[in-house]
Amino acid sequence: MTTAVAPVAEAETDRAPRPGPSGIRRVVFWVVFFALVGTMVWGIRVVMAKPVLSTANPQSWLPTQQLDHPIDQLVVGSVAHPALTVEGDFVEVHTPTFSALAVVNGPVVPGEGLPVQQKFTTCTWTISLSHVRGTVPISVADFDSIDHQQTVYKPALVPGEHLPTTLHAGHSLTFKIRSVMPVGEGLLRWAPDGDHIVAKWDYQVEND
Repeated sequence: MTTAVAPVAEAETDRAPRPGPSGIRRVVFWVVFFALVGTMVWGIRVVMAKPVLSTANPQSWLPTQQLDHPIDQLVVGSVAHPALTVEGDFVEVHTPTFSALAVVNGPVVPGEGLPVQQKFTTCTWTISLSHVRGTVPISVADFDSIDHQQTVYKPALVPGEHLPTTLHAGHSLTFKIRSVMPVGEGLLRWAPDGDHIVAKWDYQVEND
């Protein structure tokens, strides 16, 4: 009895053909290509979604807390609660006998940019009082300056300036006072009755 055996070559034709090295390279190439394209598309979308930064619009790059920080804010000062602010800012002063709007500017110092910087310099402040109700007592002795070492200085009226003894409702007044101060931070203080401070302005003495 004779058994027929199929040729080996014909049996191998029933198997799925395996990709050759060139086919594998093509598959890898297309996988990498589409991955790169997807990454590029995602990156472009992220860039387009970001807000445009503009130097003309600080809100596009300043932190929110900095934008919301109040500046040049009017503060209220009294004997019970003296106001503390920086030079250039207004203080609404209230006492039992008067109210007024007060502001201190300065100090202005001479000799900025000199090759030798001194530890002390002459400081000039400009003081303005307005929106008066009642009667404000005026005296240069009611103003003093204190430095960062808690030393108190008594400014004098700038030569040529003249002060009234009182300032009445509806009137305003601007005058200058002067003192020699050390370089550094300090406070200019106002006590209208000579004893009780109602307002303090922080300042920085610089001569560089």
